[in-house]
Amino acid sequence: MAIEIVDVIGLAHERKKRKIIMDTRKMHAWMHYYPNPGDHDDLHCHPGDQTFTCLEGECSMSFPDGGSMTLKPGMTALIEGGSFYQLENTGDGPMVMLGTRTGPNSANKHINYETGEDFLKDGAVGRAAGEGMIMHASQSVRNK
Repeated sequence: MAIEIVDVIGLAHERKKRKIIMDTRKMHAWMHYYPNPGDHDDLHCHPGDQTFTCLEGECSMSFPDGGSMTLKPGMTALIEGGSFYQLENTGDGPMVMLGTRTGPNSANKHINYETGEDFLKDGAVGRAAGEGMIMHASQSVRNK
């Protein structure tokens, strides 16, 4: 289909989990849903350039040098491929983000900062289903 329209906020509250929403040979887009304040992912990077737009809630992005920035609804961040970052829900309710990345989702990698390992290697995180890892407090769980 040449044109596709998605209600990202509506989809986020319906599914309550990360989901790939568009995927072509040149780019892909997904929706992040972090339900609870304090939910976060690991410090990681991807090979492709990407953007994040905060649609609802508040997202703090942390970087290996100790720096951070906060995205509020309507704010967008550009992350060049290979740049490490971590997302955290620092609002008082659910956090909804729209992400876009160059290349198809099938070419994506999720490189953990500490181990250098590709978290998506061999389909470890349901790449086709668009699932991701969210850490709740100190417990690691799959975002189903």
